[in-house]
Amino acid sequence: MNPYLAGFLLGLVLLSAFFLTGRGLGASGAAKNVVITAVANAAPEYAEQSTFFGEFFTGSHPMMSWLVFLLMGVIIGAFYSGAMANRLGFKIERGPKISAGTRLGFALAGGLLFGLGAQFGRGCTSGAALSGMAVMSTGGILTMMAIFGTGYIIAYFFRKLWI
Repeated sequence: MNPYLAGFLLGLVLLSAFFLTGRGLGASGAAKNVVITAVANAAPEYAEQSTFFGEFFTGSHPMMSWLVFLLMGVIIGAFYSGAMANRLGFKIERGPKISAGTRLGFALAGGLLFGLGAQFGRGCTSGAALSGMAVMSTGGILTMMAIFGTGYIIAYFFRKLWI
């Protein structure tokens, strides 16, 4: 998709989210709800006694959060988009100097670090940066600058794996 059109459409989705729900977008909360539900199913006594997990079961069930449905919509939409563009399949994209296993290892490590950062930062890029910048939040602007700045710095050290 044309990146300018995609950005415009993302802006409309964000505007709609503010209008319909009174808050912006964010996906890390949905992932947290899935983890909380998994822990509660695996160790219910621990989840009830834990100060962290226990607070999520005082109201409605964590899986009934609108963020969970947002994440499901993103997954279904991505699948639909891939099907419509005839891009469904499993392919590990990588540079000529990296093996598929190393690429998957770096992707896993990056995903874990990103998830940890989202937990420490109390939100992911879409919640903290995108929605924050939409309301001209200083924290959102600083978060976006930190995300892209760190990305450019880290990319310098790992670029030889891709070119």
